[in-house]
Amino acid sequence: MVGNDVPHDVTPLPHPRGDLRRARWAVAAVFLIHGSVTGNFATRIPWIQDHTALSPGQLGLALAFPAIGASLAMPLAGRISHRFGARAALRGLLALWTLSLVLPALSPGLYALCPALLVYGAASGTADVAMNALGVETEDRLGRPIMSGLHGMWSVGALLGSAAGTVAAHAGWDARLHLAGAALVLTLLGALACRDVLDLRSAPEEHPPPRFALPPRSALVIGAVGFCAVFAEGAGLDWSAVYLRDRLGTDPGLAAASTTAFACTMAAARLAGDKAVARFGAVRTVRAGGALAAAGGLLVVLARHPATAMTGFGLMGLGIAVVVPLAFAAAGRSGPAPSQAIAGVATITYTSGLIAPSAIGGIAQASSLTVSFALVTALACGLVGGAGVLRVPVRTASGAPAAAGELERS
Repeated sequence: MVGNDVPHDVTPLPHPRGDLRRARWAVAAVFLIHGSVTGNFATRIPWIQDHTALSPGQLGLALAFPAIGASLAMPLAGRISHRFGARAALRGLLALWTLSLVLPALSPGLYALCPALLVYGAASGTADVAMNALGVETEDRLGRPIMSGLHGMWSVGALLGSAAGTVAAHAGWDARLHLAGAALVLTLLGALACRDVLDLRSAPEEHPPPRFALPPRSALVIGAVGFCAVFAEGAGLDWSAVYLRDRLGTDPGLAAASTTAFACTMAAARLAGDKAVARFGAVRTVRAGGALAAAGGLLVVLARHPATAMTGFGLMGLGIAVVVPLAFAAAGRSGPAPSQAIAGVATITYTSGLIAPSAIGGIAQASSLTVSFALVTALACGLVGGAGVLRVPVRTASGAPAAAGELERS
């Protein structure tokens, strides 16, 4: 298989430029749809908690199950793509993900909600690996960076889904009706988007990837860089408003606005990130981003005024925005089993996103939120030192290394 275990022919024919452009926008739409599911679900968590009469502790337990389901299922994505072809596999996995949106709201209690969220997470994780693998392959065939922009589209989708969910919540809609309607619309849009993604298939003599396997060492190293970025992202999204309110005495409205501003900053930086990567390369971009995020974290830790802290959170968002897309891109080119490597990196980043909020809270309970964000600042410094692992050989559609400077500069 040429360069990626997203299935495709051993000697793939070049795609016409127009087909590649359509494939690029089709996979971008897939990312947007995937993010929209997350945004719609997140806004209805309070309704689900009330409907199931869960305590905060029980809700926290239930919300661990999506990450567990994703971690268990992500290694299967490569085998599914090998069996059915990349386009058909993505179409089916994306449909499972969008349709699973209805399950949490239908759960009457904790014992139904946990398995529902397990399935929800498994569908999310497999679709995530499939779309990132196709994104890497599309980037290679185009010969220019697109992964940051694809993840920017995911962020835009999450914001759009959140906006739709907020409107539904304020209107007092039953979450079962809202999420069922959103699932239907997103499933139809997903089916349309998948029509133009690359149709890559395995050669008959190729062996399928294993059902479950430990991620390669390269994925663990690349995943460590992603871990630092996602930890900082989770801290910023979940704790920035609390920090401003409790540490600096900011009113609740302004504190909440900081979270939205942080998310919007990350989305904008990801959408613009491909130009920076094309000009400076992944390694330099991540090193600069890490320095920016560390400076932002230092501002947060030293802040005595809300404006200073909000500036710091903004710099953190700008600095870490492109790291995860570039980690997925590096994993997809890091060895003979890219889907396995992407699944490994995704598992590590999912784990970071799962533990970051509780770790920040635990450290704050034992000491202070200032100490918690000092840890975040230290992890951002790790991006500067660890960026070199993102320097990997770049493949072309024929499987040969790309010309120097085409996608990567160090």
